[in-house]
Amino acid sequence: MTQKHPTLGVIFALSAAILFGLNASTTKVIISAGISAEQVVFIRSMFTGVIAISWVLFTSPKALRVPARMIPRLLLLGVIGVGLLQWSYSQAVFYLPIGIALLLEYTAVLWVPIIALIIFKEKVKKQIWLGAALVLGGLAVVAQIWDSQLNALGVFYAFLAAAALTVHLITGERIQRTLPTNVTLAYGMGIATLFFLPLANIGELDLSLLNSTINLSGNFSAIDVPMWLALTFMGIFGSFLPMALTYLALRNLSATLVGVVATAETILAAFFALLWLGEVITLTQFLGSIVVIAGILLAQTARESKTVKVVD
Repeated sequence: MTQKHPTLGVIFALSAAILFGLNASTTKVIISAGISAEQVVFIRSMFTGVIAISWVLFTSPKALRVPARMIPRLLLLGVIGVGLLQWSYSQAVFYLPIGIALLLEYTAVLWVPIIALIIFKEKVKKQIWLGAALVLGGLAVVAQIWDSQLNALGVFYAFLAAAALTVHLITGERIQRTLPTNVTLAYGMGIATLFFLPLANIGELDLSLLNSTINLSGNFSAIDVPMWLALTFMGIFGSFLPMALTYLALRNLSATLVGVVATAETILAAFFALLWLGEVITLTQFLGSIVVIAGILLAQTARESKTVKVVD
């Protein structure tokens, strides 16, 4: 049995949250420069899928043989829980302030235990209902429903991302009761890559765009970098590496604690958006965000911990 190191697990989980938070601004800049959301999903999934599959082949190639009964679940994870999630997330951060987009997406953490209670009859602590009240009340303040100026399409994409993230969390958790995490990652990303290949119109992508430079915008508008470098950074540091760090965190912490630390992504994404893109939210929205995060944390700890299968 592998010895667990909780402190190291927190470091891994927090590092993943930092990289995911930074990726929101990276994605927004890349889409603004002319790469479509579909192409972003394909590129992120391709990078992660190739590296994850290579990882499994190098460590335990036989693990790629999965029972036939797992295929429908893996397809659901890859198409909805990975592909649709990344696509709607990319659209949401393009149309909305990044901090608000992530807050709306992370309401999935609230829906997961409620669905687990209603559909799967799992035991859920009573604190879920307080968490639900805090999330819904905080979101009403964040969205300023009395005088909302948020982009309606962006709000739609953010809630679509929340629905896809709910599928990702529930399906991914149940798959990992049978399959190792790295195998789940390899299949999920591989399926998403194949699904978005025809949608991304890669054949119509102007290669000159890849060789062109991209302006980092906002507070870094004086800096231009090659587009291919920005895409590579997004694929490795915005997708594979934070997912791998999450995998390492799961070796040392319960899934619940990893989820609690991951909630920091909402704050970090808003912080990076402020430093990089100059995106500012109002004081009222900030206070509402604190209430939402408190509700999310309560919801995240409302379920009983489930065992996640990992490999050494």
